[in-house]
Amino acid sequence: MQDRGLSRRAVLTSATVAAASATGVVGVTATPAAAHERDNRLKKIISRMSVEAKIGQLFVPYFHGASATSPSRLDQDRNLRELGVRTVAELIAKYHIGGVIYFSGWTNNIQNPRQVADLSNGVQRASLALPTPVPSLISIDQEHGVNVRIGSGATQLPGAMALGAGRSFSDARAAGRISGTELAALGIHQNFAPVADVNVNPANPVINVRSFGADAREVARMVAAQVTGYQQAGVVACAKHFPGHGDTGEDSHTGLPVITHTREEWDRIDAPPFKAAIAAGVDSIMTAHLQVPALDPSNEPATLSPAILQGVLRDELGFDGVIVTDALNMRGVRTKYGDDRVPVLALKAGADQLLFPPDIGVAYHGVLAAVRSGELTEDRLDASVLRILRVKDKVGLLGGSPYTSPKEVDRVVGSRRHRLTAARIAERTTTLLVNKNKALPLRRRQRKLLVVGAGPAFPTDDTRTTVPELAKAFDELGYRTTHLATGRAPDAAKIDEAVAAARGRDAVVVTTDNVDAASAQRTLVSRLLATGVPVVHLAVRNPYDIAHLGDVPASLVSYCWTEVELRAAARVIAGRVEPRGKLPVPIQRADNPTEVLFRSGYGLSYDD
Repeated sequence: MQDRGLSRRAVLTSATVAAASATGVVGVTATPAAAHERDNRLKKIISRMSVEAKIGQLFVPYFHGASATSPSRLDQDRNLRELGVRTVAELIAKYHIGGVIYFSGWTNNIQNPRQVADLSNGVQRASLALPTPVPSLISIDQEHGVNVRIGSGATQLPGAMALGAGRSFSDARAAGRISGTELAALGIHQNFAPVADVNVNPANPVINVRSFGADAREVARMVAAQVTGYQQAGVVACAKHFPGHGDTGEDSHTGLPVITHTREEWDRIDAPPFKAAIAAGVDSIMTAHLQVPALDPSNEPATLSPAILQGVLRDELGFDGVIVTDALNMRGVRTKYGDDRVPVLALKAGADQLLFPPDIGVAYHGVLAAVRSGELTEDRLDASVLRILRVKDKVGLLGGSPYTSPKEVDRVVGSRRHRLTAARIAERTTTLLVNKNKALPLRRRQRKLLVVGAGPAFPTDDTRTTVPELAKAFDELGYRTTHLATGRAPDAAKIDEAVAAARGRDAVVVTTDNVDAASAQRTLVSRLLATGVPVVHLAVRNPYDIAHLGDVPASLVSYCWTEVELRAAARVIAGRVEPRGKLPVPIQRADNPTEVLFRSGYGLSYDD
């Protein structure tokens, strides 16, 4: 714990100041007359809503199933058990729901692009069947990198820290625009991205490579770029997690973290990316379930804090867009209050959208009871509904058809142009940290490779894992490759197998994933080095891995293990492209965290 504290403070010291104006991006707003006319039109819609319908507009629940009206029997049973209805269409009708969120895997919402588009159209049909027909604002967490929901068929893009390593405003904007364009074609018009947290704590268990980096100025630039890209594509961007989740060693999914920054540190480190997002015209901002005593001495979680949401975000920073709670099923917001009270307190604090309540019935009726008792006024509901309708109107849901078409899906999603752009962006993010005696690029004679090491599954497809996919990328470049996945915790037998497999190879590429002082991955790398076969190390997630690995002759970082990043890393190792990435975070020595091993901005090229 002491080492982690020293490491955190070392990075804190190196964080830089950023002002929103430094991004060069200015949000576009409607003229006062046009805004007034729009609001009058939207208020007429609100006037036709019942109190129950207004409350429903605030909720963004999950659901099970790949169809709005005819999911599988298993998904119907899950919905009935968890939501009290069989389908999302029934959920929308019962609670007048204003938006839903898609997940992959456990909810079975996402199978392929055509199916997602059909699901979106089904959700919209159900929404337009309400007594006051208002299209749904369909949401998703499509950050890219380690946190992605739509995999196969859609364009995969580098994640935030990879883009931070690329340090290109135009690449970050292009990535947001590509992602947003594909989401819009799928009928999804709100993306809970980009992450605006400044990751100044290397031990951060929940943000880490989801952040653009540790430099507040650079993070602010990247956040503004992504906001611009998403919103140019007609998708509501969402900067998260306000007031900043970058300096915590605890995960708010399982606990209530405390951010110990002073007000001066918050202004200098955490605030700039959110100011930049607001300057870029961001339509929504997501709250964090954590305590920040410097901003609210009462120690309410930020999601439930009027001092933070109303006092800081709205009054000080001037944000008048949609405030979205982080998921209300997370432990960080459920430590002090019941599930019926949390949504009420979030609304009283200033939130507008209530994301992922653990029990939609309990949450909905909790808000309804608060309105009926006078604790929440109908005017307060109207203010949030108006903000939500503004963004629905902005992305075209209220002014025309909310439906998408198969032709649009086929034309846009995963297009060749998008994939080529994603590949080029990824090549500009791969970072070379060590290259002793010009070990890289591989020589012409080094054709027989062993790819070995940690092999996490792709974020949305557990049938595809890192090591064989990286080996495949090398094969396609003309190498003769064998591979062996040893996992994150290889035992002695697996390490012996890897050492035996290295014999007779011209080079070994060893992947690591989240190495720490006790990791058996260290032993694997050490044993491979002892074989005398040239070893190339690739950190497929954390750039911090290198601090634990000792004297490797060559080391690179890809920041994630999705196909686009693995292929880029293979092309760099093979010398097909130059390494151009620069570390977006500093890396401290493992044995002395007060000493920086690699500074932020460090990265080698083959000319060095």
